[in-house]
Amino acid sequence: LTSRWADPLDYDGVFRVVRGAVRHALAIERPGLGLALSNLPPSLGAYWQVTGNLIVLNEGLVQTMKAHATSTTEFNSFVYVILAHEYLHALGYLDENEVRRVTAYVTRSAFGETHPATRMAEGDLWRMYPFLQYAPRGDGRRVKVVTRFDLATTQTYIR
Repeated sequence: LTSRWADPLDYDGVFRVVRGAVRHALAIERPGLGLALSNLPPSLGAYWQVTGNLIVLNEGLVQTMKAHATSTTEFNSFVYVILAHEYLHALGYLDENEVRRVTAYVTRSAFGETHPATRMAEGDLWRMYPFLQYAPRGDGRRVKVVTRFDLATTQTYIR
């Protein structure tokens, strides 16, 4: 599941791990999600609109973490936790407290208790990484769709 976790992964590569971890821990999945990037307020990692099929990830926050991450594992873990949280919303976990608890459970099941992803999922990213509050501020008006995302379920009909 995470054999290449120390290597730089694109969004699709991280999401493959998310999808596999959720399928393994909860035996559920949802095909055909898309990903977009937008500059959002620094307090918002991403969002998924109820009934939608697009996760919108805070590009400024991701770039800020990329600039400060001490390792590729730490950066991949950060992206994983945010995508896992939103993927669980897309699977029907709408309550924030519940989705945080389930994200932590899935992550611990996939990575074990000492992995950076588990510590992030069980903690508060903004307390763990106070510099995130200084990420570029945005209002979400500009949205850029990420191509070649969720290829495991879309490659037969989206190219």
